[in-house]
Amino acid sequence: MAELPVYVVVNLKIEDTEPYRVYEKGFFPLLKKHGGSFITYDDNPITLEGVAPREDRMIIFTFPSEAAAQGWYDDPEYQALSENRRTGTKLEFLTMVHGLPPR
Repeated sequence: MAELPVYVVVNLKIEDTEPYRVYEKGFFPLLKKHGGSFITYDDNPITLEGVAPREDRMIIFTFPSEAAAQGWYDDPEYQALSENRRTGTKLEFLTMVHGLPPR
């Protein structure tokens, strides 16, 4: 059985742009290192139903498998870099969502 893609959905509010820019600059090479692909971000998402995200920015990116996503998150280089995100933002959530097999 083929591995299924995993999507990572993030909701955060940028409170200090300087450390967050450091995070953004290092984020993309590490995403690529683990086979990930950036999909999109939106600073003004529109909630059609339910409770709106409590913070400003929604981010979506993907990995080819759960193992690849977990490898990215557990990578010591990413964990060191993510201190800049933790310093510069208020994180509401960083969630892994499993893809479905083709139907």
